[in-house]
Amino acid sequence: MTSFSDLVREYLDDAFRLDPLAATAAGIHDHDARWPDLSETGRAAALDAIDRWTGRLAALDTRDLTLDDALDRDLLLAVFASGRFALSMERDLAWDPLSWIYVLGEGLHGLLARDFAPLTERLTSFAGRLEGIAAIVEAACATLGTLPDRPVSRFHTERALLDLPGIPQLIDEALAAASSLGDSRDAQAVLAHLDAGSATARAALERLHGHLRNVVLPASVGEGRLGRERYAVKLGHTLGDSMMTAERVLDAAERVYPAVRAEMARLARLLWPSIRPDESTPEDEGELVRLALEWVGADHSGPDELLDVSRAALMRIEAFCRDTDLIGLADEPLEIKWTPVFLRGWAQAMLSSPGPFEPGQKAFFHITPIPEFWPAPLRESYLREMNRHQLEVLTIHEAVPGHYLQGVYANRTPSIVRTVHGDGTYAEGWAVYVTQVMLDVGYRAGDLAFALAHWKYYLRAVVNAIIDIRIHTAGMTEEEALDLMIRGSFQEEAEARAKYSRARLTSTQLCQYFVGSLGLWELEHEVRRRAAEASGNPRGADTVPIPPIIGGYPPTPGFTYRPHLEDVISHGGLPLPLLRRAILGPELAAT
Repeated sequence: MTSFSDLVREYLDDAFRLDPLAATAAGIHDHDARWPDLSETGRAAALDAIDRWTGRLAALDTRDLTLDDALDRDLLLAVFASGRFALSMERDLAWDPLSWIYVLGEGLHGLLARDFAPLTERLTSFAGRLEGIAAIVEAACATLGTLPDRPVSRFHTERALLDLPGIPQLIDEALAAASSLGDSRDAQAVLAHLDAGSATARAALERLHGHLRNVVLPASVGEGRLGRERYAVKLGHTLGDSMMTAERVLDAAERVYPAVRAEMARLARLLWPSIRPDESTPEDEGELVRLALEWVGADHSGPDELLDVSRAALMRIEAFCRDTDLIGLADEPLEIKWTPVFLRGWAQAMLSSPGPFEPGQKAFFHITPIPEFWPAPLRESYLREMNRHQLEVLTIHEAVPGHYLQGVYANRTPSIVRTVHGDGTYAEGWAVYVTQVMLDVGYRAGDLAFALAHWKYYLRAVVNAIIDIRIHTAGMTEEEALDLMIRGSFQEEAEARAKYSRARLTSTQLCQYFVGSLGLWELEHEVRRRAAEASGNPRGADTVPIPPIIGGYPPTPGFTYRPHLEDVISHGGLPLPLLRRAILGPELAAT
């Protein structure tokens, strides 16, 4: 009988053969010169593979599996179900031109960004992918607009045209890198290969631009909003939890929303003597918080200093984690740099971790610079949002102990399934959750401005979920969304407009921050209760109060943070229901 680990290796070989971009991202470089087949034939082959592997894993007798293997099996079955939904129902490649830009950017950028092999080898693979761009463009032209019940989104088409120039920029970077190789025969061969491939690729990209501009754009309509039924199905796959319906998420977010605003008002009252010592405290809580945040936002860097401010913050954060023994840190390299052009429509910041098969490679903490075409008021608004306090919160979230550290621990887990198929809700939830943990254990203790910036960031996570659901299921207008973000959650106009764009360019992903953090707080609450019961304390679980919002626990007998955090982060990227099984045990996870 084939062992489960042998079955996993066979599956991964098959998956990486079908999706060379996933292979490159994971650190498997046997397919670096190839693209996935994104034609209709390729889609049918991918669906066939999903069904074949679903059948093989579903047929396993779980009584023969260890707990870890059973978790991996269930994770893979969820991945397959999500993949089938994406290929058969969601069909982004047929209505969202921006998804093709992401494919092209991912396929080229990963070969340049990390030095997993000598530059000549990586550029040779890059040249191979350049030669294959014509087939990708052919598939895009044949696929876009083929869904009778879902027209191409005009908003996504316009954004695709805006981001498409980022692909030729990657070609220019590769040619510049090749020119640094010298005059050896191998170097000249690589340069010749790149020159030929770039000519083919640029012609194909010009064709794509013309097709988007002249064929797709005139026929496109709307913004690609999913609608209630399609959104409901996708949300279940995104969250990895069929119990967390849109209605439940929205209800939870709208209950937390006023509590967070009340906490921000409390902090603003305490800050007021430092803000305007000669004026009485405003009675209106919204106005009070807005004025306090204006004061906090005024402490911002220049647009060219964002990276340096984040680097300095990272040093302080790591020193605090070491001094408090909060969690084990990592030596794997991390670089803070500007976001690649083709990804700048996605977010203000993001973390890109290396794959599990390339240990020692860099992770990248990307920060998106201010668009050059923005007018001065919008540029200033962006900088007020990305003030020094906010950048420090963002660095915790994206770097330490957030996404970067989570990625390092994930790559160390023995389960290759979890490192290849990490769960987004767990990852985003971890970054939000652990930021509050940092404050609870004393990071920047007594700094009311920093605490206010943190709660503003958490309120953003809450509102992210609200606008994501209401935009895609309830027809939320731009005016309503901006009002909720700017007036309701005190965001700067630049941030709010960027988030409104992101909420329409994506769907369900913006719920992951809030839902994931709630799940991890629920898990910590249960771990604290069990620790208190096992401690011998006569009050037992009664020593663990229910927090008014999140966090803020008093000391719990038998509970310390480091073992708990390292337990949570050491199981790889499991969806939250599976993580509960891993930590609490299969019999107890549901209690």
